[in-house]
Amino acid sequence: MKLKNILCISVASALLTACSADYLDTLPQSSTDTGTVFETTENARMAVNGLCLMMTQQYLGQQGVNGEGTIKTWYGNYPGNDFQKCNLTGWANIINATYMERSTSLYCYYPWFYYYKLIGNANRIIVNIGNAAGTDAERDFIRAQALTIRAYSYLMLSQLYCHRWADSNQGASRGLPLRLDTSDGDLPASTLAQVYQQIYTDLDAAIDAYTRSKLTRDRGDNHSPDLAVAYAVYARAALTREDWASAAKYAPLARKDYPLMSNADYVDGGFSTPNSEWIWSSYSAPDQTLYYFSFFAFQGSNSSASICRAYPCAISKELYDRIPETDVRRNMFLAPREGDVYNTANGSATSGPMLERARKEYADKIYSTSQIFAYMQFKFLCTGQPGVGQLNHFRSAEMYLIEAEANCHLGGKDKETQALLQALIKDSGRNPQYTCDKSGDQLLEEVKLYRRIELWGEGFDWFDHKRWRQPVVRHAYPEGCFHAQFAITLKPEDSNNWTWVYPAKEVDYNGALDSYIE
Repeated sequence: MKLKNILCISVASALLTACSADYLDTLPQSSTDTGTVFETTENARMAVNGLCLMMTQQYLGQQGVNGEGTIKTWYGNYPGNDFQKCNLTGWANIINATYMERSTSLYCYYPWFYYYKLIGNANRIIVNIGNAAGTDAERDFIRAQALTIRAYSYLMLSQLYCHRWADSNQGASRGLPLRLDTSDGDLPASTLAQVYQQIYTDLDAAIDAYTRSKLTRDRGDNHSPDLAVAYAVYARAALTREDWASAAKYAPLARKDYPLMSNADYVDGGFSTPNSEWIWSSYSAPDQTLYYFSFFAFQGSNSSASICRAYPCAISKELYDRIPETDVRRNMFLAPREGDVYNTANGSATSGPMLERARKEYADKIYSTSQIFAYMQFKFLCTGQPGVGQLNHFRSAEMYLIEAEANCHLGGKDKETQALLQALIKDSGRNPQYTCDKSGDQLLEEVKLYRRIELWGEGFDWFDHKRWRQPVVRHAYPEGCFHAQFAITLKPEDSNNWTWVYPAKEVDYNGALDSYIE
């Protein structure tokens, strides 16, 4: 099985289908070749929509493999510090990050398969868009979109299969095979520094092309990349690479036209339907859903899927306890109160005040037969059953936090960082009582804390702890709320420095890759 450059332009249903009702199939489902796809910019635009659709498709015949949502759930949340899939002990090996050196495992090769699939199709667009009939502006814009997706894919791959920048000897450690055209064949890995340089090169070219084109995505279209998305990818890539100046530069550019959502949106649907804060997301609707395979069928508190009804998602007690009582985000979790009765071994409540409170106060945010657990979440809500919901990838809150964290490392910017936190937390209304007069290392810790609170459940948990070189420390009752099987400590030097090995399927095919572990 090839995992490196899987192209599917020949299948219209994979690359030319809609991401919304406005983007219906325009070409016959059979015999769609490269010449037809890139005959006009209109056809090529549909190819970009196909790339976006690929981010929410089921792959490899597996129920939980749903494109980008799988990355957020299996790789970002499950092995993290602050997230628990309550009582899901059968998944302890994944939750406890024991598969990173198992090169033959599905969990090892899925992200490689998925992101190189995106890269391969983006490359086909980049290579061929110059031949499409249309205006220069249209060709520039489409090429920029493909470059943005390629840069994003390499960023995600680097976070999984490469060492954290702090352990990379300034990028000299092993990187990734950089496939930049439509050719196949053996290709050695670059260094990590070369991977980031390519990400920057792609984003620089994309930003230039977006700007020259003077085009943008259609009104109401949040799922296609545009200039703001390129800025957002740049900011996240720079943060991960510890390029603080670039992170501080691009984060405010990305959020410029995306004001923070209201409190009403935040606590009721703000993470399943696009709002003012969303920069980039994946589309979903009742007529275009993955049913029991989707992100929201795994994390939606009101999903009818058994994986949600029996095993809801919960925040860690220790992080919850650090959310101020005046912060609206506390209301998105079911915390025990004095007198509540629940099973402290696994968090379940089968009777008593906490169960009754959940059924009454959160009746519209849980499925009628859902089991109730302490600290369960109501942040992610399905808009249709069993798992309909639009999936956010970037929002402006993250950009505030990126700029704030970068400022802490740049030095001499305590007041600017305090102002960013005030804008995100107090001025937005999330916590009207918030104040911050911290500086230096304490201010950096404040930024990290609010990043954990603000972005909880969105797929950042493990990735952030990796790049921070900060251990995952989970406690069972009474210090914490994790099931005993999940209450472990993961040290940054464990599991090949938290680096997934190259998949055996790729190494077997690509003769230029001769080792799994660096």
